[in-house]
Amino acid sequence: MKMHKFLQFLNQQLTHWRRQYKTLRRKGKLMRSPKGKTHTRELLRTMLKNVFLFLSKTNEKSERRKQERALRSKAQSVNIKSSICTVGLDWAYKQRYSVILAIAVVSLTGIIGHKLYNQTQLKVGQPAPQTITAPYTASIEDQKKTEAERKAVSTKSLQVLMLDARINEKINENLQQLLDDGNEIRAVAGAFPFFAPVVLSISTQRYLRSCSESEWQALLSAVENSKNQQQKGIGQTTPDAPNQKRQPRITSKSDSQNLEKTQPVDFSQNTDFTQAVAELESYRLTTSEKSLSLVIAEISQTRQRYIQATAKLLKLETVSPEAIYEESLLLDLSDVEWEKTQMGIHQSIERILTQGIPQGLPKNILQDAVSLQLQTFVPESAETLAKNLLLAVLKPNLQKDEEQTRQNAQKAAAGVPPVMVQVRRGEVIVKKGAQITAWNFEVLEHYRLIRREIKWQELVKLGGVIAIAIGIFVWVERHIDYELRQRDRLLVLLLTLSVPGVIVIGLPYTTWSALGLLLGSFYGPTLGLTVVGLLWPILAISLDMSKAALLAGVGGGILGSYIAQRLRSREELALLGVAIALTQGGIYLLVKILIGQVFGSTWYIVFQEAGLFALSGLCWSVIALGLSPYLEKVFDLVTPIRLAELANPNRPLLKRLATETPGTFQHTLLVATLAEAAAKELGCNVELVRAGTLYHDIGKMHDPLGFIENQMGGPNKHDTEIKDPWKSAEIIKKHVTEGLVMARKHLLPTAIQAFIPEHQGTMLIAYFHHQAQQMAQSDPSLNVDDADFRYDGPIPQSRETGIVMLADSCEAALRSLQASAKPVGEKRSVKDVSTEQALAMLNNILRAKWQDNQLVDSGLKREEMSQIAQIFVDVWQQFHHKRIAYPKLKASSTGRNL
Repeated sequence: MKMHKFLQFLNQQLTHWRRQYKTLRRKGKLMRSPKGKTHTRELLRTMLKNVFLFLSKTNEKSERRKQERALRSKAQSVNIKSSICTVGLDWAYKQRYSVILAIAVVSLTGIIGHKLYNQTQLKVGQPAPQTITAPYTASIEDQKKTEAERKAVSTKSLQVLMLDARINEKINENLQQLLDDGNEIRAVAGAFPFFAPVVLSISTQRYLRSCSESEWQALLSAVENSKNQQQKGIGQTTPDAPNQKRQPRITSKSDSQNLEKTQPVDFSQNTDFTQAVAELESYRLTTSEKSLSLVIAEISQTRQRYIQATAKLLKLETVSPEAIYEESLLLDLSDVEWEKTQMGIHQSIERILTQGIPQGLPKNILQDAVSLQLQTFVPESAETLAKNLLLAVLKPNLQKDEEQTRQNAQKAAAGVPPVMVQVRRGEVIVKKGAQITAWNFEVLEHYRLIRREIKWQELVKLGGVIAIAIGIFVWVERHIDYELRQRDRLLVLLLTLSVPGVIVIGLPYTTWSALGLLLGSFYGPTLGLTVVGLLWPILAISLDMSKAALLAGVGGGILGSYIAQRLRSREELALLGVAIALTQGGIYLLVKILIGQVFGSTWYIVFQEAGLFALSGLCWSVIALGLSPYLEKVFDLVTPIRLAELANPNRPLLKRLATETPGTFQHTLLVATLAEAAAKELGCNVELVRAGTLYHDIGKMHDPLGFIENQMGGPNKHDTEIKDPWKSAEIIKKHVTEGLVMARKHLLPTAIQAFIPEHQGTMLIAYFHHQAQQMAQSDPSLNVDDADFRYDGPIPQSRETGIVMLADSCEAALRSLQASAKPVGEKRSVKDVSTEQALAMLNNILRAKWQDNQLVDSGLKREEMSQIAQIFVDVWQQFHHKRIAYPKLKASSTGRNL
């Protein structure tokens, strides 16, 4: 056998040497020069070296076989002992799908039904099976009485009140509005005093601008009569009208017009009237008649403004039912007094609000407090006005501080010692047939006289429900486009277990948002919604948890499952996390509103819980975003976001491809364009096709010049250096194996790695196969085996890799067709000629691939071949569209081109 192999090896070597000898002789390099002799010596030396290497390798192989036999005999006994374990592992591997389903049922049942493990046989309200006595004397806490006393103490604890800043702000706004109204009315009335107080006293000025029109006319007549009498020397003038009491002040322009129609009356008994006449007469005597006329004119203008201000004040009182401002209170104050009044009001209300106004405070107490504060800051003449203003805006600004009140109640309750009851040895705890009370149960628990057991029946029922839910999940899984692997099912199980697992720990803010976001991102909305929808009723009937919390979590999970896979960036997923948070908080608040808990005294706690649920949804979404890249790598997942990241040309492998093999990189971009267009039309995963196409030829970096697109018009090494179609075919085939090595080294997903071998399938390397056949025709000793010129495969296993195979084959054909097309300027354009030629050529290529059984496992249909060919031609036409012929520019007269 060894001799036979040796002779076969010598035959192959001699054939190879004879072929080299003929080549050298044909080129005239053999035995015709010193250089030719060197070639001959090198040929003989290589022959002897290969013979010795073959013999040494043969010896090494024989020695290795002896060692292997020894090791096999030693390990035979160990294999016999471990055969049982091996058979078990083999069975588990073959039945791994069923094993994972069983693990899912057991683990979900175990976590969700954790409360069924340690259940008591006796319960409160059940009859005692026998009379039970105390085994020894002990002091036992009566929890019911202790709780009652602590509750009574906590109820009597003082409430903690806190200032409501919003109410204070509203009070200050209302007060400022009233003061602004007062300022506006006083601005209409004009400045006061309107004349120097040393000439006309403030009381006189107040009287002159506010007296009735009849009084004003009588006053002018009195001043005029006094002037006339002085000129005649008669003495001081007195009105001729009969005595009458002072008329009321005018309040509107209509009142003054009515008063003008009345008969003149005597105002000499009116002190303000006589004082005003005296002061005006004194002013006339000390100045002149002209100055007095100017003063009277100014008084008339002031009276008109006063009438307008009074009308505006009446209008304001009509709008507001509470008469806060009164004419005599607001307009009779001087400007200085009004400024002090405003400042004093602000200081007083600040003190009052700081001290706080509780609910139910008697009105008289508030009035006394306001009066006490105003005495210090407000002029005496403005106290009534300021009091009216403050009482109009002040309202209770203290509210109950729920948190501090609860803490005080807890502290008070914690200070109450437990109520201890002594139970003596032999004392009957409960008689046979009597109902077990809460106190009896506590005593039995203290003495550990209650047996605990596992509720197997309830666990079996729960397991049955979970098994039905998993059956529905399996049915949905088989009807979706995405085929789950065992690792995918394991990840779905782990993510599902996180929801009840967090609830079991005692945290109500569970992982619904992370579950929906991750499942929707990894496996699509159908699978995510199925898991969330099946888990919801199971938790609702199995665990004691708030229905509002459950609905809020489910709402966030549904939103994440439905939208996650549509997003194409981490930023969009982050915004989805915010939307999930708002959804969870909003649903929780809406449920509480529907059941009426928001309108009670605990509204503050409800809003706080809604905020916490929203915050928990955001936090779990952030955790899911942080875990997503690691889960993608550990479980070998491809999501749209990861595919977009892998398709980034700045990735190290793609940058190397563009730098080291620029021709291959351009070829890759064109193939990607063709494949994306076909994938989009056929409803395939466009992101996967784009990313997979960019990496399908990375193996060409192992020998860039071995591929014609990277030779840039230089010599072809296959024709000038190698000249051996078998070696050339090995170089071409090696770009697949080297590509897989690079892909694994850079941790590319399996879905991306599949494009590297499957885009070539088991196709024949036709060019070098044809060369080998020609050489075999001239040299009958050569044997051409088709397997040496075929790729190792596998053939495309998905529609995406099948499309890339077709695009890769058609791209070179379209490029060659474009290079051979007629130039523009002939009777027929490139577009008119190339379209029919391109479509016919591509149909032939696709037909050949189909007939070669390259697409039998891809899922592509025969009728789709013509559609794909048309898509490729359409894209090719977009790249090589028709252009107009620009006219040649003529040289200018100076000899230079424009």
